Amino acid sequence: MNLKDHIRGIPDFPKPGILFYDISTLLRHEDAWQVAMGRLARMVRAYQPDLVAGIESRGFLMAAPLALKLGCGFVMLRKPGKLPGATIGLDYALEYGTDRIEIQADAITQGQRVVVVDDLLATGGTMAAGIALLRQVGAEVPAAAALIELSFLEGRKRVGVPFESLVTYDS
Repeated sequence: MNLKDHIRGIPDFPKPGILFYDISTLLRHEDAWQVAMGRLARMVRAYQPDLVAGIESRGFLMAAPLALKLGCGFVMLRKPGKLPGATIGLDYALEYGTDRIEIQADAITQGQRVVVVDDLLATGGTMAAGIALLRQVGAEVPAAAALIELSFLEGRKRVGVPFESLVTYDS
């Protein structure tokens, strides 16, 4: 199955000049969704994760069912103020400013293997920040993965760990 057939491109969203890759069309197609999760599970299983970390918010759609399929736990990497209890955060630079990502302070046990997952890898800034935050709280991060990679933006160079994707767009 060609998963690209189930991903819709929406021009000029969220602003002019951007082509947005909409995964909602894949998510609502039960066979494509099953195939995507099966393929992603095969890729990620090789890294033997204890946990899968999803990046807010569409990364949750990939990471939570992936963790379930792999038989491991799931943790959330979220924007500030979205997680209850004590959190640990990391500020990071983006092309257009700064952002912050947080994790619950008790989410990781020292040395746990955590694979970071998002729906899409573009420039790699958010994924690199998620990896740095996980390392800061004691995780070992053997790999990262996404459903889609925009390879022309070269985000994989910023990630710093082995990176897996199911679908690649070269332009």
